[in-house]
Amino acid sequence: MKAKAWRLYGARDARLEDIELEAAGDEGIVVELVTNTICLSDYKGVTLGTGHKRVPRDIATRPTMFGHEISGIVREVGTKWRDQFRVGQHVGLQPSLNIPGHELETVGYAWHTIGGETTHVYLPSIVMEMGCLLPYDGDAYFKCSLAEPISCIVSGFRTNYHNAFCSHDLEVGIVDKGTMLLLAGCGAMGLGCIDIACHSPEKRPRRLVVTDIDAARLARAARMFGLRRVEDAAPYHAAGTINGVEVHMVNTKDVADPVTFLKSYNLVDDARADNPTSTGGGYDDIFLFAAVPALITQCSDLLGFGGCLNFFAGPTNQQLMAEFNFYNVHYMMHHVVANSGGDVKDMADSVDWIGKGYLHPEVMITHVGGLDSAAEATLDMLKIPGGKRLVYTHVNMPMTAIEDFAEKGKTDPFFAELDRLCSANNGLWCKAAEDYLLAHAPKVEIGEPKELVKERIIRLQ
Repeated sequence: MKAKAWRLYGARDARLEDIELEAAGDEGIVVELVTNTICLSDYKGVTLGTGHKRVPRDIATRPTMFGHEISGIVREVGTKWRDQFRVGQHVGLQPSLNIPGHELETVGYAWHTIGGETTHVYLPSIVMEMGCLLPYDGDAYFKCSLAEPISCIVSGFRTNYHNAFCSHDLEVGIVDKGTMLLLAGCGAMGLGCIDIACHSPEKRPRRLVVTDIDAARLARAARMFGLRRVEDAAPYHAAGTINGVEVHMVNTKDVADPVTFLKSYNLVDDARADNPTSTGGGYDDIFLFAAVPALITQCSDLLGFGGCLNFFAGPTNQQLMAEFNFYNVHYMMHHVVANSGGDVKDMADSVDWIGKGYLHPEVMITHVGGLDSAAEATLDMLKIPGGKRLVYTHVNMPMTAIEDFAEKGKTDPFFAELDRLCSANNGLWCKAAEDYLLAHAPKVEIGEPKELVKERIIRLQ
């Protein structure tokens, strides 16, 4: 199978090349990719190269593929898997294979025939043996790509825990019908977290408070979730009810005492006649999306009795330190947890929930482009603000902000139509826009292969 793939040879050394992949044979599966969404983890891997612990040391002579938020179509099925998969089937991929003895060898870092920024991938038998190739029955390819970042959030909701009263048992997961706070929560992962908090078929909070200090991001988040601005409120405050969840979005940039301010949203509960004990306005569950020491300390003060902080932000500073109130760890039973990626169940449930329409991951996407733009869009992640970058792997298209479609559409009918389709969907990317792009965008041409690329053979013990 011929493919065109971005391959990593070193730090910031990514090359778009034509290669030949193995046929499915007896044990493998070949998948034609349609979409991949770019993750901040991709940026770290591509910019660090062998300086990243997940990237092999020999990429200069044996380059790897990068990208791991994949959606595609099965094109070849090895005889070993023909009772489980079929040609033409739509699939997603859990990139964290978690192979015993190879736990750091994640898709998007360490594999030579599997990555997101390519037209086709060859999956060796170990991928299916670990249950990491997942059937997808949804209506749009891009939503399946977003199942991977969504699974990280699902994992976060399941990672939080609380002590059961009068026992040593732990209650795993967020508090059902509790209070939840998202700090710095209007980025791509924060928006996904809002969606899950309001639409998860599992536990949901009764009240969700979301903060940010970027006025434009807050306004966009409020608009896409249908929240209305509270007039005369200072600072900015948008509110509403989503699927039974009371939601507040606030700008804390100029708030002198953010802890007292954020606790005020929960003090209404203390005044209820049927609530004999005061929480002091603290939260049951907090998710922090920025690796900022001052915010970590604020979280320590914002937790309620038995509260759990999920440090969701992946820091780049290996010596990150922050003050945390251990008096409250002892007497108020405060907990701190973190998770880096989901497991196979988290991913399988995410694919299932998206396919069934429970979740709306399109809120995470702010930019759309083709395979030709993938490497530059990865390297520019910290320079250009926005949420998820969506790559269509079989088209050529500059990475373009959805909000810029209208301006480009003044001189280009292609972008004018994309703007019309997204505007009809509250400014969000959608299946109609995907269908139009796939039908009308310039196609990637695959040339004569540079080499035949074979994957390693890894067996379970």
